[in-house]
Amino acid sequence: MAIKLAFSRPTASIEEQTLLIRNYGAAGYDGLQLKGGQYAAYLEQPEAFKEMWGNPSGLGSALITGGRLDASGIDQLRSVFRFASKIGTERIVYCHGLSRAAVTADDIRRYADILSELGLESQQQYGVKLSLHHHYDNPVMHREDLDVFFEQARDQSVGLTVDTAHLVKSGIHDVAEVIRSFGQIIDNFHLKDFEQGEWRVLGQGAIDFSPIFEAINNIGYNGWISADEESGGEVMEGMQACCAFIRNGLRQAVS
Repeated sequence: MAIKLAFSRPTASIEEQTLLIRNYGAAGYDGLQLKGGQYAAYLEQPEAFKEMWGNPSGLGSALITGGRLDASGIDQLRSVFRFASKIGTERIVYCHGLSRAAVTADDIRRYADILSELGLESQQQYGVKLSLHHHYDNPVMHREDLDVFFEQARDQSVGLTVDTAHLVKSGIHDVAEVIRSFGQIIDNFHLKDFEQGEWRVLGQGAIDFSPIFEAINNIGYNGWISADEESGGEVMEGMQACCAFIRNGLRQAVS
């Protein structure tokens, strides 16, 4: 599998979501990684989702979801597994919606055990992979949290979605080191820029992406790379700018 490019961004209206879905292919992307609000209403009606949006290649290449790992949260995650299997999704990107403040290393190990079981369940029953999205003020936030989690997680049960801006916001500025250290576990990228506490369109913030693209090339990565555009700008402008930035960065990394 060669690198595939995806796009992801929240939408504030049905008109924005329509613009996103109807234009991602023409903008140069192979798929969309959908935010929860873009599919949640259809969780029990996957056929209605397909009727509404058709079946363009790569639509819902990943579904982004979140919650807590209590009984209710696990039931909700399983409903996403079922929906994903019906619409042809490859991967669930999971954000653990619990503040880091009161979490211990033992808690992180326990969460790794739970997500390992759920990840294996999702693969075996639904053919869908589970990927942990580390996140600012989520349990896996600091550099050492990544070590604790993935030393505990069962092999091949949970992948890692690397989000450049969430690493930097969490105080991890050597993003390339994270990529090299977890190259065998990373199965998805969210590329996002960041400056002065705000998400930025790729190339318009303070993150130096040159070593990031070099590290992606060095590990021989060949999965999905998604522009995770949350700056609040125009849909089409963000799609086009991010696609050009990623393609140029990947070309320079191999030249």
